[in-house]
Amino acid sequence: MANLEWGKLPFGYLKTDYNVRCYYRDGKWGELEISSSETVNLHISATALHYGQQAFEGMKAYRGKDGKIRLFRWEENFKRMERSANGILMQPVTKDIFKDAITKAVLLNERFVPPYGTGAALYLRPLLIGSGPQVGVKPAEEYMFMVFATPVGPYFKEGFTPIKIAVVRDSDRAAPLGTGSIKVGGNYASSLVGAKKAHDEGYGAPMYLDSVHKKYIDEIGAANFFGVKNNTYITPKSPSILPSITNMSIMQLAEDMGMTVEKRPVDIDELDSFEEVGACGTAAIISPIGEIYDIDKDKKYNFCKDGKAGPLSTKIYNKLVAIQYGDEADPHNWVEIIK
Repeated sequence: MANLEWGKLPFGYLKTDYNVRCYYRDGKWGELEISSSETVNLHISATALHYGQQAFEGMKAYRGKDGKIRLFRWEENFKRMERSANGILMQPVTKDIFKDAITKAVLLNERFVPPYGTGAALYLRPLLIGSGPQVGVKPAEEYMFMVFATPVGPYFKEGFTPIKIAVVRDSDRAAPLGTGSIKVGGNYASSLVGAKKAHDEGYGAPMYLDSVHKKYIDEIGAANFFGVKNNTYITPKSPSILPSITNMSIMQLAEDMGMTVEKRPVDIDELDSFEEVGACGTAAIISPIGEIYDIDKDKKYNFCKDGKAGPLSTKIYNKLVAIQYGDEADPHNWVEIIK
């Protein structure tokens, strides 16, 4: 096992031993290739560089108390990457190649899968790009699929303690009929301005509102939003929000726990009525929110008044993490042991 301070890992890139690659050429996908290089060779006119033909996924491998390594809902990551590829006219990778690539990326870098109990996991980044050259605006004829791995700690440095976020109104993450519902790099590029504004104000992440009415909650930077009140789990519904696999899982767990689940437009004025609010996604899992600052209106919404996550958020978080690490039963067959 690698000699790292596992419990102090940031959410960032750390060099590991190998990555896995596959190329689409002459109308078909080739065989998986293993590389120890951290760089890729790209044609100067590759569509990924000029026209944004690029999509990615984020997922984790977990080492359980039993020493076994688990993947969480990888098929949902495959389906989302397939939707992303179709959304910007890239050649989707096959399900078999996707599974083989992520499995190899984990096993080849097994010494970087963090020990159980450290709060860390091995993050996997499947990446699909247009590698073929075009000067006119059209899809590439060649593509590269790659998976690299890196051990990570919590996405927010606070971990599972309340974070502070800021509402950003002077920039948009995505438009309703744009690419917000698929996981492409352009969505994240357009979110950087809002993220910087939030950070400059001393907040951990931006909250985006819908781009049409500037009224309904969209996303929190790179995560989905949720609120809890009256034993009901509420999360925004919008054509510009990326469907989070973590949020999908949380909604199922909330139902299992006897909660009502609502996926609907959430007006920002509704914030005052929530008992608990949070952000969720693969990177953060759940990050409870302690304060939301609406910069333009100079209004603050406060939650977690005792400095701790709310009881329902905590219960859901503990349940989901226990399933991911194999500490509790997996009634929905979300986890697959790969070694």
